Amino acid sequence: MPDRSPEDTFNAFFLEVGILGQLSRALFEARLPQGFTLPQFTVLNHLVRVKDGRTPLELARAFQVPKTSMTHSLAVLDRHGLIEMRPNLRDGRSKCVFITEAGRAFRAQALAAITPDMAALAARFPAARLAEALPALIELRQIMDAMRDEGGDVRTTDPAG
Repeated sequence: MPDRSPEDTFNAFFLEVGILGQLSRALFEARLPQGFTLPQFTVLNHLVRVKDGRTPLELARAFQVPKTSMTHSLAVLDRHGLIEMRPNLRDGRSKCVFITEAGRAFRAQALAAITPDMAALAARFPAARLAEALPALIELRQIMDAMRDEGGDVRTTDPAG
């Protein structure tokens, strides 16, 4: 493989990540019940993995989406009884989002539905190869999270240090 500039390497990397994102989203959404989207599932997944009891604004910030987009996803989940909106005891004005038992069951069923696809993929691409890449991906995500939280971006960071 010819030497690439750092910019070309990052461009190629993020192109592949974007394509993988599109392919995995289409695959996962094909396994969700009709009318549900991956962003709605990821809210449920976040509430289980990270913690529930967060405000819609906190969730919107965590997912880096407009509050209106998060509000729409939450309305769909609430309408189906997968989450519950309760008054925020800290400020009395906003609401907090909690996953229901039905939401936990929905999440578990969605993960079970995609399991055969993951097994088929693992038969063609060894999980060990992904395991090798994970540390670098985690480190890159942590750096990008920190840059977002600091309000910086790649264009304003001096590569010379």
